[in-house]
Amino acid sequence: QVQLVESGGGLVQAGGSLRLFCVASERTFSFYTMGWFRQAPGKEREFVAAIGWSGGTTYCAAYVKGRFTISRENVKNTVYSKMNSLKAEDAHVYYCAAYRVEAGNWASVASSWASYNYWGQGTQVTASS
Repeated sequence: QVQLVESGGGLVQAGGSLRLFCVASERTFSFYTMGWFRQAPGKEREFVAAIGWSGGTTYCAAYVKGRFTISRENVKNTVYSKMNSLKAEDAHVYYCAAYRVEAGNWASVASSWASYNYWGQGTQVTASS
């Protein structure tokens, strides 16, 4: 059972930056693809970004490309999301997630919430306009 704990959310002015952290309990963390998703009240959970087990492969949603960067440090069991140029519409709860089985087209699989076996509790991000 992998436990994921997110942190780093908060309130920031539009145009500002935040860095989200997700720490995993699993010592085989380096075997997992990690993803960030977000969800607003009453809306479906949507894909933000994903990173492969080695950190060498990443994929971001079009609406965050150029603004958000996903990275990981396997020695620290941690995945990050650096979010720049935040907009009011980026206000969501952000979730960290993990899956291990690799099959099919990586980007397609990694961008689907149904691929993920483990989820954190989420961290709230709010950008004031």
